[in-house]
Amino acid sequence: MEDCLFCKIAAGEIPSNKLYEDEELIAFYDIDPQAPLHFLVVPKQHITSAQELSEENAALLGHIYGVIARLCREQGCEKGYRVVTNVGEDGGQTVPHLHFHVLAKRSLAWPPG
Repeated sequence: MEDCLFCKIAAGEIPSNKLYEDEELIAFYDIDPQAPLHFLVVPKQHITSAQELSEENAALLGHIYGVIARLCREQGCEKGYRVVTNVGEDGGQTVPHLHFHVLAKRSLAWPPG
């Protein structure tokens, strides 16, 4: 998508503090971290939100969660972490491109927000 912030980051048009990249995904540190460790995992394919997902995206989602688990092991998140994806305005989504927030290295209260 032409004006999508995360599409531009994935294409290298906007710099990011990259943590991981492969053919399907990019992961980078959040510019406004809400925990001592806060990074985003973003598919390079433009998908507006989780609302658009179907069974056809199963392999992509499995890959996303596999990368998240690997990155969290590498980052020393042995005490746990939280994975969040916001959907729509009322769900707190501010960038209309599917992305997963990974927060760790502090106690995360429940319920959130």
